[in-house]
Amino acid sequence: MNKTLVFHYVSKTLLLGSALFLVPCLVSIVYGEKDTALVFLITAICVAIVSTPLAIIRPKNKTMYAREGLVIVAFLWLIFPLAASIPFYISGEIPHFADAVFESFSGFTTTGATVVSDVEEMSKGMLFFRSLTHWVGGMGVLVLAVAILPSSSNSMYLMQAECAGPQVGKIVPRGKNSALYLYIIYGALTFVTFILLCIGDMPVFDSVCHAMGIAGTGGFSVKNAGIAFYDSPYIESVVTVMMGLFGVNFRLYYFLLIRRFKDVFKNTEFKVYVITMAVAAAVMAANIYPIYRSVGISIRHGIFQAVSIMTSTGFYTADYTLWPTLSQMIIFILMCIGACAGSTGGGFKVQRFIIMFKSLVKTVKKTLHPKSVNIVKSNDKTMDSSVVHGVHNYLVLYLGLSAISLLIVALDNMDFATTFTSIAACINNMGPGFGAVGPAANYSGFSDLSKIVLSVDMLLGRLECFPIIIMLSPSVWRKNF
Repeated sequence: MNKTLVFHYVSKTLLLGSALFLVPCLVSIVYGEKDTALVFLITAICVAIVSTPLAIIRPKNKTMYAREGLVIVAFLWLIFPLAASIPFYISGEIPHFADAVFESFSGFTTTGATVVSDVEEMSKGMLFFRSLTHWVGGMGVLVLAVAILPSSSNSMYLMQAECAGPQVGKIVPRGKNSALYLYIIYGALTFVTFILLCIGDMPVFDSVCHAMGIAGTGGFSVKNAGIAFYDSPYIESVVTVMMGLFGVNFRLYYFLLIRRFKDVFKNTEFKVYVITMAVAAAVMAANIYPIYRSVGISIRHGIFQAVSIMTSTGFYTADYTLWPTLSQMIIFILMCIGACAGSTGGGFKVQRFIIMFKSLVKTVKKTLHPKSVNIVKSNDKTMDSSVVHGVHNYLVLYLGLSAISLLIVALDNMDFATTFTSIAACINNMGPGFGAVGPAANYSGFSDLSKIVLSVDMLLGRLECFPIIIMLSPSVWRKNF
């Protein structure tokens, strides 16, 4: 383990991250919120002072391997959200520290779960900051660092550790260029979202915040009623389309730019992703028709919620906990499936379900015909056995950690729907669940212990478990490892 490189890169990225606090500081100044601006300025200075000593000490060996990449990602994703909880706490806008930590982890992991009962009482600077955490966390803090900072060799390991999905490939040969192209595409789509929302007469401030929330598939809103506040079919349509686009693997956008159209439309994950959302939306629209007695409204709510839930964004236009059981079950299933690998969305990922299904088919065929040769393919390419095993291992971790969290949160003695779906919503980076954590409610009713457990679940879901587990493994830190 190259410990010097690990702490140097973590410190260097934190130093870069300290500059991010200056953005909401400027927003606060623009809106005349001097106290809030001072909070962000103090936080930026403190983070910069703490991170500078190790950041300026350059390691002699700059070579990075998978273990260093995993540990750097885990460390940074623990430290940076904790640092980002400081403005919430010292400003008094979220006066309880456990709540501030929960809100920060929810923002950076793009979960969108909140403990704030009335977001409209928060300052403009703090509302902007909440949405900014979504935008930065959506593509990844370290992906941003790789794109901007002079990178060490093999920095692609950072992107592999931070970007969600069973497989993360380079867009171009150099990891730094891949990160830069990803953020250019990400930024361009965010700007398009902002413009489209402004065209729909959404206020500029609201448009900026919602555009960042949509881009990160996070779900924080500046209104208590969320997107439903605007009661605009146009705005809902824009949000729906853009949420769906941000749930797509970003490599496909690069393929579109270089005119590799066949690689996009032959992509199995993309096709399953679109078909699943379409079928879910159609079934839910038919199921909720007796409630709304309008085909248009039923389709409008059905499509919006299908896209919002599957991309793990968590925006809502209706309280789906009041819908029929069939629709609620579909929403829960979509919550677990999630978006595409390599997107800003959460969940188990469509690609993993495809791999598991194909692996199951292979096993059945092998059982029926022991001498047959069966391989798992993805997009007409043979899937490496290590990827298939990795998916199975992740499923074991996913279920095991969820079960442990469920038992701890159950100590709060909430009802089953609240307890069970709060875990599912957080580890899938979804946000709202059912019961007391439904779309019209929040997580403020949980104990401090449960909030910490749920915060850890958000982090495990965002980083897909392995970086945190590797970081906590004693063998990784041995000199002879």
